[in-house]
Amino acid sequence: MKGNFNINIEEYAYNLPDERIAQFPEVERDMSKLLVYANETISDTYFVNIDNYISTDYLLVFNNTKVIRARILFQKESGSTIEIFCLEPVYPPDYEASFSSHGEAIWKCIVGNLKKWKKGELTKLIVQNSKEYELKAEKIKQSGDSVEIKFSWNREFTFAEILENTGRIPLPPYIGRDDTVEDSTRYQTVFASVKGSVAAPTAGLHFTERVIEKLKNKGIAFSEITLHVGAGTFQPLKNNNVAEHKMHREHFIVTTDTINALLQKTGKIIAVGTTTVRTLESIYYIGVNILYNNIKEDGFFISQWEPYETDYEISMETSLTAILEYMKTNDLEQIEAATEIMIIPGYKFRIVNGIITNFHQPSSTLLLLVSAWTGKKWKDIYDYALKNNFRFLSYGDCSLLL
Repeated sequence: MKGNFNINIEEYAYNLPDERIAQFPEVERDMSKLLVYANETISDTYFVNIDNYISTDYLLVFNNTKVIRARILFQKESGSTIEIFCLEPVYPPDYEASFSSHGEAIWKCIVGNLKKWKKGELTKLIVQNSKEYELKAEKIKQSGDSVEIKFSWNREFTFAEILENTGRIPLPPYIGRDDTVEDSTRYQTVFASVKGSVAAPTAGLHFTERVIEKLKNKGIAFSEITLHVGAGTFQPLKNNNVAEHKMHREHFIVTTDTINALLQKTGKIIAVGTTTVRTLESIYYIGVNILYNNIKEDGFFISQWEPYETDYEISMETSLTAILEYMKTNDLEQIEAATEIMIIPGYKFRIVNGIITNFHQPSSTLLLLVSAWTGKKWKDIYDYALKNNFRFLSYGDCSLLL
């Protein structure tokens, strides 16, 4: 396996005081602070001014995923509260079909207070359209830290309606409070449209209609991918050996329109958020697999270390063109795929030319991704943010890394 995996995770630790972790969003989305790293120089402004730092004719790629109300609380007769955190659908196996299902759905979940749920169904009374009915949850099987849960309810309603009615916004674990009505809109981007995430693509939270309008007026183009962010995004590195870390799998969708947009803006592509970075870089390897006739039986999947196994000499244009030809041959408007790609220092970026991202936890996979882009300069960037009162993590401030 090629690549440097002798990375000391302790080198990516830094002191993040609790008071620097934003517990609430900025009053106005686009008045969050913006750190700009360009030409190895650091400066700061407000996010509303980001158009001053991005050149005309660039392309911004967003993740249009929408956060679902994934946390459902059940109360046992004993008084114990069982929290079921829906991660991804098992049956029906895709998001759209599961959200549209009537009466029954099975999801992979994390169960809080699982030891208190020894057997039997959990039941929760719900009022929907002035009617009272029961939502039931039954354990199917456990696999590691997750549990497959079968939900059943009145067939009159869809699972999407069930979640919207009774679910709660899945705020990250480092936000130490219950969700509020405000979180329903603020823990969601203004361009969110495809339901499926259990965590927000937080770099996108700073965008407003006025910022988007300013960027468009400058001649900056926009495109979208869909990657449903999983709870694994918060999974810490548990030891110092990066090679032993198991990266979480996430599903994404890319359309022919997006592939064409990328081809038209080669060398001028800025990813809004680390989820978009992972998706764009994974797209390159889809094209490589097509060219090498290495399409897996269960579809397109980019494994954790695939980018490091061979130093491909295939250009971005060749890879993306191969995808377009494959889609045309198979009469496809979009490709659905999964990725476990892990971007660490030494990674060779194939598509991304700039990153908009928040400030991430110490010793995290997301910080490794930032370091893969900025090199050791990440330390200067984070020191600057800490010394200049930037707010950190999901509801915190933002950075533009060029």
